[in-house]
Amino acid sequence: MRTFTPDAELEVVHPLATSVTYADLGGFAYGLKGVLDRLVALLLLMLLAVPLVAITVAIRLSSPGPALLRQVRVGRFGRPFMAYKFRSMSENAELQRDELEDQNDHDAPFIFKLRRDPRVTRLGRFLRRTSLDELPNLLNVLRGEMSLVGPRPPLPREVAHYDAHHLQRLATTPGMTGLWQISGRSELEFEEMVELDIEYIERWSLWLDLRIILRTPLAVLGGRGAW
Repeated sequence: MRTFTPDAELEVVHPLATSVTYADLGGFAYGLKGVLDRLVALLLLMLLAVPLVAITVAIRLSSPGPALLRQVRVGRFGRPFMAYKFRSMSENAELQRDELEDQNDHDAPFIFKLRRDPRVTRLGRFLRRTSLDELPNLLNVLRGEMSLVGPRPPLPREVAHYDAHHLQRLATTPGMTGLWQISGRSELEFEEMVELDIEYIERWSLWLDLRIILRTPLAVLGGRGAW
């Protein structure tokens, strides 16, 4: 366990970010995880170059706006970073959020999720259903801001409502898949997600990461909680 002291500007993410005691993940195995993450991300980006270009073109042709969405997310120990995803919503989606706030389907009021979000484009529904919208996260993995396996990175406005207990899910590098993703995703309540993320951190091993990666394709095909 250790206390992380981030840069002063990170204090706005959460007032407890500078004083909470996090689980201490380190050592050779955790360092190897980072190396393997980058190698696999680089390989996948090369192998998926053509599909990535095809998705980019399809998004640009199907609706106005950029194909790539850049969004600030919160990473390990509360460090914010710029995450990349394929755009699955209309260009002015954020401007429409206030009008839809009272229709929130998530159990945690500070997490905004709609089962049938009218802002999601026709192509966007397919990208979300297949998790193809998250492929640009490989760029974040390559940069060391994300891992192949770990808790999903939350938005700063969500972290601002966290209790100290919830901040424990920030003890490891956020991932593209994890226990939450293979256990139901948005069908789970917020506290269930936090419990799964903390369980992952407490049980972490390279073998656990491999098991989660192997179970991810089946979870994606099942589509449970992909909204």
